[in-house]
This record gives sequence, C-alpha cells and structure tokens, in this order.
Amino acid sequence: MRPVAITVSVVAFAATLTSSALAQGTLRVAITASDIPLPNGQTDQGAEGMRFLGYQVFEALVAYDLASADKPVTLIPGLATEWSVNPDDKTKWTFTLRDGVEFHDGSAFDANAVIWNLDKLLNQDAPQFDPRQSAQGKGRIPTVVSYEAIDNKTVEITTASPDALFPFQIAWIVMSSPAQWEAVGSWDAFLNAASGTGPFTVEEYVPRERAVLVRNDNYWNPDRTPKLDKVILLPVADSSARVAALRSGQVDWIEAPPSDALDSMTGAGFNVVSNVYPHVWPWHLSMLEGSPWRDERIRKAANLAIDREGMKVLLGGLMAPAQGMVPASSDWFGEPEFKVTYDVEAARALMAEAGYSKENPVSVKAIISPSGGGQMQPILMNELIQQNLAEIGIDVEFDVRDWNALLANWRAGAKDPTTDGAHSTNSSYFSQDPFTSLMRHVDSRLEAPKGTNWGYYENAEVDELIDTIRGEFDQEKQLEAIQSLHEHYVDNALFLFVAHDVQPRVLAPNVKGFVPAQNWFQDLTSTYID
Repeated sequence: MRPVAITVSVVAFAATLTSSALAQGTLRVAITASDIPLPNGQTDQGAEGMRFLGYQVFEALVAYDLASADKPVTLIPGLATEWSVNPDDKTKWTFTLRDGVEFHDGSAFDANAVIWNLDKLLNQDAPQFDPRQSAQGKGRIPTVVSYEAIDNKTVEITTASPDALFPFQIAWIVMSSPAQWEAVGSWDAFLNAASGTGPFTVEEYVPRERAVLVRNDNYWNPDRTPKLDKVILLPVADSSARVAALRSGQVDWIEAPPSDALDSMTGAGFNVVSNVYPHVWPWHLSMLEGSPWRDERIRKAANLAIDREGMKVLLGGLMAPAQGMVPASSDWFGEPEFKVTYDVEAARALMAEAGYSKENPVSVKAIISPSGGGQMQPILMNELIQQNLAEIGIDVEFDVRDWNALLANWRAGAKDPTTDGAHSTNSSYFSQDPFTSLMRHVDSRLEAPKGTNWGYYENAEVDELIDTIRGEFDQEKQLEAIQSLHEHYVDNALFLFVAHDVQPRVLAPNVKGFVPAQNWFQDLTSTYID
C-alpha cells in the first residue's frame, strides 16, 4: 500500500484563530476542505462549500425546508414565492419572484437579476460569464435552453424537454448581485466584495485561511435573521487537527470527526450531533475500454468483498452500510435482484470466473482525496476497501489528490488526461432528489464534461428510463421509473456501493439552537453561542 502524506500547518492555523477578534456570538467552524469556498455565488469545494458559504450568503429561487430534524426535507419557496409548469407546454416553467428583496449592496433583486445570473453560468458571450461558476452550476440545470423576464417579478425558463424534476435542479442555482459585479468590474474583485441576498454577508475572505460571515440585519425574512453575530469558516483538512482545535477552544464546531475521538470528546462535554440524510459514499467506476470495471463479474465481486459492518465499527457506528445508491428504506430503492452484502466466497467465485484470484490479481487505480466535501473518513475507509479487495484478487493503487483537484477531474471525466490511468473516483454524492442521486451519473447525454457521467456509462434502456422520469408528472408512474432505474444500478453493480453518511459533527457545549436537518445543507440562523 502506498503511504499517504498529509501535511497540516497547525502553527499557522492557530495563529489565524488567535489573531481574529471574536465578537460575542461568534461561531468558529472547522470545515473539512483545504481551502475556503469562493464567495462568488456558485461556490466551489463541493456541496460543503454550498452548505457553509453558498446558501448562507446567496440564495436560490427554490429553497429547502431545513427547520426540522424529524422529517425528510422538502422544497419551499425561496427567492420565488411560487412556480408552475405550463399545462399546455410542459417545457415552460414560470417563477414569481418575491417582493422587497435586496442584495447586500442595497440593489434590488428582480427578474433581470435572475436572467443575469443564468447568463453568468450558461451564456459564454455574456460579459459576466464565469467559467468557475459555470463549472459548478451548468451541470445542475442541464435541460435549460432559454429563459426570459416576462415582467419585473416574473421569469420563464424553458427546458429542452418536459422536466418534472426541474424545481430540484434550480434550487442549486444561487443569485449574485449584478450591480455589485458591475461596480467592482470582475469576478476576482467580487470575491473581496461579495453580495448576495442571504442571511449572512461576507465581511472578510482570505483564501486558505478564513472567511468571516456577519449577520445581515436587513435580511428579507425577519423570522430567519441570524442569532449569531458572526460565523468564521476555517479550512482544516486533517481530522486530528480539527479535534485538537476544538479541544483547545480555537473552534466551536468541527465537521467529520474521527471515530476514535468520539468517546473522549463526549466524555469531555462536547456534543456529537448526527442525523440520517441523503448522502452516499461510493466508488464511481470507469466503463471505458481497458477498465477492469467493464466486467460485471468484477464489479459484483468487489461489492460482495466489502466488510461494511467492520467499517461501521471503525467509524464508531457513524455510517449505514450501503446496499445501493439510496438507503433500502427509500421509496426509490425498488426490489433489485442482486443483494449487496458481505460474501467473500461468492466474490472469489466471481473473480475466478473472470480469470483472477488472490494469486493472480487484477490491478485497479482509484482517485481518492484525504478530506473535503463530506468525504467522511476517506483514508481510513479506502484502506479497508483496499485490504478487502486484495483478499479476492483486486490490487488497488491509490492516486491521492486534493479535494478540488479530484472534483476538477470528476467534472472532466474519465477520458480526460488528468485521470492518469485511473479506473475509479471516490466522491461522496448528495442524493436527495432523483436527478442528483441517480440520473446524472449514468445518462449517456451527460457524459463528462457535459455532465457528471464520469465513467461514460451508456445504456439505451437507462436513457429511456431517465426520459420517463423527467417527463412524467404523475408521481406514482414517476416513482415506478425511479425504482426501475435504481434496480438497474444495483443489478448491474454500476458503482461500488460502500456507505451512507449520518452527518456527524461535534459542537462545543456553548453552541445552542442548531437543528440538524435531514439534509446535506443546514440552516445556521437558529444557532447561537450561550
């Protein structure tokens, strides 16, 4: 096994913390990314960037109801008060915008601002087009073909074909201030003068060091005006460094704690918070010529070789073994014939059928990251997978990359030279709607770089199911198609299904009011320091 080197400048990290003047009611958060998410709107650093900066500072037309820990999250009005599809032409969606919303710079949010923000992602001829934000957002709304302002408070968006899941997709697209961008003249300058409509504003942005978010006292929704004065985001990629920072009082909140520290932290009075939510941790497999994963027998053998219960013990119980892309309790799971379980003998039999064994192994290369974006404990988990697969005749070589570098290749696809011969990539996937959890990874029309079909999987039956899901507005019929798609995932072992995350984080005893929603995203407005 190739050793993994992780370097953390603890001295520099501590200096950053102690040099910050902390106002009363300041929450200091150690995130898992190695850099601060970009405060441009459609931020980077994966969905963790959207959770801690994207949705705190900027907002979308459609939002998530994050107010409860006890129920699955649903969509609610955001910057749009309502939306509907044209009954005579189901490619056309109308959004009615909220009155009285202003960007942080004081300029009005209106229909022209929505068009401007869609252009920043989709129109390469627009002066505000931003390749960085486009890379983050374009793949979230792949069916959009046109959009226009009907009047100052109404926007119509047209999709290439009927798309019943479009509200879930547009919830990813957040609004930056056109007036602020015009005033500062470029997206690079905007990073130091960010302006959205969210409950927090950006007071300070220092790459690789910190971002300081301040309560927006003029927020349009007084019920969600933050109780905190400030939120300070600090990038701490190493899990041990995050624990040390919390224990020493340098931060108040850490993401993805290491399992071996949980008991001692609970004993010391810290609060370990977790909840079920839609987030799967798989290996995304390449189906290109020359990839061993093209052989279904090898894919199924690998899925049967993973000791998920043993991994759960390693993670202190903070995971759920995966039997597919969504939990078996999900309405979308269906009734697949192939059972993802732990059966080493069956795995070895499949490998023998494919011509391999522990004495005559097949070699695979896997792109992984040491941290970032809700990756749980990727080194620990991948080392166990490496050991498990070696037992059945699959030798794994790791290509360890920074989280953003892994994401860049994930968007570029397995054919891109940056893949460097790898046969899989390990990126945790947000899975709270059918498009993000299932459709986008296997749609042949969304092969990278057009979308996130990193492995270039192609199947006409799958494409037809995806079209049915998009075009079916009858929920029962749509559910049947979603279940069939998930059954195809499992019965063909399209991914290495490993774990479902339970979103662990550790809070200092004086952090109060936080509601852990059953969602990748979280609302920080109810949180306060006691």
